[in-house]
Amino acid sequence: MAHLLRIIGVKIDFGDNSLLIDTTTADFPEAPYELVKTMRASIYVLGPLLARFQQAKVSLPGGCAWGPRPVDLHIKGMKKLGAELNLENGYIVGRAPKLTGNHLYLDVSSVGATANIMMAAVLADGITTIENAAEEPEITDLGEFLKKMGARIEGLGTKKITIEGMPGLRPTDYQVIPDRIETGTFILAGLISGGEIIVKKCEPQHLMKVLDKISETSADVQINRDEIRLKSPSKILPVNVTTEVYPGFPTDMQAQWIALMSLADGSSVVTDTIFNDRFTHVPELTRLGAQLVQKNNSVFIQGVKMLKGAQVMSTDLRASASLVLAALAAEGRSDVHRVYHIDRGYEKIEQKLQKLGADIKREDAGDII
Repeated sequence: MAHLLRIIGVKIDFGDNSLLIDTTTADFPEAPYELVKTMRASIYVLGPLLARFQQAKVSLPGGCAWGPRPVDLHIKGMKKLGAELNLENGYIVGRAPKLTGNHLYLDVSSVGATANIMMAAVLADGITTIENAAEEPEITDLGEFLKKMGARIEGLGTKKITIEGMPGLRPTDYQVIPDRIETGTFILAGLISGGEIIVKKCEPQHLMKVLDKISETSADVQINRDEIRLKSPSKILPVNVTTEVYPGFPTDMQAQWIALMSLADGSSVVTDTIFNDRFTHVPELTRLGAQLVQKNNSVFIQGVKMLKGAQVMSTDLRASASLVLAALAAEGRSDVHRVYHIDRGYEKIEQKLQKLGADIKREDAGDII
């Protein structure tokens, strides 16, 4: 994302867990295919570019045709605010001499579309109302950041967000919230390996549904303000999970939960109602000895006594995490290939796991763990 913003003309420095961002010289409102094909989140620049430069040229995310979810919600939102959008040679080309506030209803409570519309609406003329808006903590955090920059936003954390457009925003300093999915993944790493773990400087309230499910496995979970302690049980009980929009069980924890349930004492079912096709980790977990059967958007799991090391390949960010978790618990050596996916959501995950006692290292220019 930093590289993409540099192409747009932004100056960015990163160090000591801080980003210093200077947009004074930004002058190139384009997100090229070479970057967007590797990171779907590049679509997030569509709203900000239209708002600031009155124009934008953003490549369609890799594998997406014009219209299908989730890109259509972003496009509909920009059009409702007055932007003219066309598809030209694989790019969304937008022009918006004047963005104007409007009333929008999202057919799906999309985090990405909510964020994109918010970032465009803060500089639009008039008032914008987003109905069926995403309630995720990340949306609330984005809203609080924009408010600190001078935006007027009400209803954060609810299904209805109201934004009063402003002529401009001011620079500010901000500390982002802890990553709830990273928190949940490390908690499951402790649980699947039969260990104990303390995760500090996290936000337990953002992860209550996951923590409730973890407690059902008979694990001992203790919460103390910004700290979660877990002690694994002698036997992991099977627990069914159905993913839902926040505050339900997150789809971004689905793959990791399947890895955990593959070692549970009994059978369980994991159903993903957010994405019907997010199961590329299933055949790879099977290579490690998991007994999994996928039917439509559900995976039926029969827990086994032991997983065994194997060569596996990750296909996306959370699939990578699930394979690393399963490999931690498997007997023998596992090589997880194409693990570069994992770096988009977990900073130096192998180093953190090493500190917890895991025998894990990165090889071959970072592609294998």
